Amino acid sequence: MITAKNLTKNYGYRKAISNVSFNVNKGEIVGFLGPNGAGKTTTMKILTGYMAPTRGDVSIDGIDIFEEPVLAKRKLGYLPEVPPVYGDMYVENYLRYVAHLKLCEPKKIKNLVNLSMEKTGLVDVRSRLIQNLSKGFRQRVGLAQALVSDPEILILDEPTVGLDPKQVIEMRELLAQLKGQHTIILSTHILPEVQMSCERVIIINDGEIVTQDSLEGLSRKMAAKSQIFVKVKRLSEELINKLKSVKGVLDLRKKQEGVEIDVSPEENINEDIAKSVISGGYGLLEIKNTNFDLEDVFISLTNKQKK
Repeated sequence: MITAKNLTKNYGYRKAISNVSFNVNKGEIVGFLGPNGAGKTTTMKILTGYMAPTRGDVSIDGIDIFEEPVLAKRKLGYLPEVPPVYGDMYVENYLRYVAHLKLCEPKKIKNLVNLSMEKTGLVDVRSRLIQNLSKGFRQRVGLAQALVSDPEILILDEPTVGLDPKQVIEMRELLAQLKGQHTIILSTHILPEVQMSCERVIIINDGEIVTQDSLEGLSRKMAAKSQIFVKVKRLSEELINKLKSVKGVLDLRKKQEGVEIDVSPEENINEDIAKSVISGGYGLLEIKNTNFDLEDVFISLTNKQKK
């Protein structure tokens, strides 16, 4: 449904994204994940035709977004980070206005507006001014405008940003209800959003794609390693080097109170590590196993800064 090829966007001498390429298949919910400033919003704007790339191509269901923008955009619903709502309009009137802007068939507009309000839980506030709604409901109105033309594809940029915990849960439930009805790209820096809503993850950092995989695939990668945390009284470079030589240690990092050690999951080297600490008189205070999760993968990938 969506194909991005070698997208690059320069702002003067600064490169916001570089050679970003990926595909999103029909019916998928894909999390576009990255830290703030990674290039997520720039990519979303290019995908929707809101902004042209410096170079690269985007096709929506085989239609070039820049060669045939009207035809391509009829297949898209877009919720930017700041919802494009007019506070002095009533909810229902606003959605009717958006439906006309999107060139929906006039005879279908009433039903489309009603359906978008039902999907987003806005029926009871249809006659209220948008400016009088809570932030959570204004976000719902923003989602409703993306849905009002019943598009095949939804592109949602940080849909839960600024919401309180209750509103976040409500938005997640709304997204869960849309699963299977639309192809969705969900841009976010919030890991639980991806874990609860998405089937596949694309991680971007410093304007470049660093990994693309299904959650199942990432889970397998996470399972390929485990961690041991060792807390000691006297942490030194001598101990670090000694632990590096223990068979089965893949990598390690010095922490404020000890050492975090990556090991192969099939290795049971806790005893060997404990012996190394005790025999050197470093004062073993604690040794425990920890597991990798999506947060560990995310931090590991996004901490690899370009030199």
